[in-house]
Amino acid sequence: MIEFKSEEQSQLQLVEREDVDDEEELFEAIDKLISQGINAGDVKKLQDAGIYTCNGLMMHTKKSLTGIKGLSEAKVDKICEAAEKIVNFGYITGSDVLLRRKSVVRITTGSQALDELLGGGIETLSITEAFGEFRSGKTQLAHTLCVSTQLPLSMRGGNGKVAYIDTEGTFRPDRIVPIAERFGLDAGAVLDNIIYARAYTYEHQYNLLLGLAAKMSEEPFRLLIVDSVIALFRVDFTGRGELAERQQKLAQMLSRLTKIAEEFNVAVYMTNQVIADPGGGVFISDPKKPAGGHVLAHAATIRLMFRKGKGEQRICKVFDAPNLPENEAIFR
Repeated sequence: MIEFKSEEQSQLQLVEREDVDDEEELFEAIDKLISQGINAGDVKKLQDAGIYTCNGLMMHTKKSLTGIKGLSEAKVDKICEAAEKIVNFGYITGSDVLLRRKSVVRITTGSQALDELLGGGIETLSITEAFGEFRSGKTQLAHTLCVSTQLPLSMRGGNGKVAYIDTEGTFRPDRIVPIAERFGLDAGAVLDNIIYARAYTYEHQYNLLLGLAAKMSEEPFRLLIVDSVIALFRVDFTGRGELAERQQKLAQMLSRLTKIAEEFNVAVYMTNQVIADPGGGVFISDPKKPAGGHVLAHAATIRLMFRKGKGEQRICKVFDAPNLPENEAIFR
């Protein structure tokens, strides 16, 4: 485990958005459409629909935009043309992509072994999925990330706020206090920088994601936690007859998570449950697989499998990642 102790660390404060270097380059505010000749009233309609940046606007289909009350097809075409002048959503070179990747922030997990496994920590611009049985450490890591995200960049933090969507009622602010003390942070300030919402249905969960755009466009958020991503879908959709609709709704929600990660340069950490795999066969000692099927598997950038070890030890294995070797780490 990593222990951070230094004098200047005792009362760390988050910097304001205007103090963050190059923060404004991450996204273009939707207000800039007005300078391109778009009516202020139409911009307000976009904001009411949860669209606060030009980047976010370009991630919507014209069909969904015409579904916004008061926006005709002609208006949507004009708005999209204006947005294209502000944001380049066309081809760029590999060198430009490499340059863009430099804006990725890696947030420490608090465990040296886990950080080494992940190449430095949880990445922004990506969805990291942690799946495993109950008590395997998924939610504990979520609580640790709530604190480590608020550390300055020089201490391998994210220097930003945290949004936490809880679908299982497992968030405990009292668990944040000792973690904050371990990192040398003021527990009260840390808790104030976490916004929390308890979701009760899959629709409520999706609406909470839509409402996040307004907050993230105004304040420096660096992490979004969804614990767990699949729980409410397993409750609200039952049987094979509703499976196709469930997967479609799940895909829409995962698409929203991907857009939030890329629009605001935040890390998305979501936990997932496991299901028994009857087809696992007798030769597999632990026939369990992550819930959500292929839809969830394709949406997650990095998939981590958690399992219990000896005593308080937990084991994390890289199950799937575009830039990490398949390996595992033991942590507490």
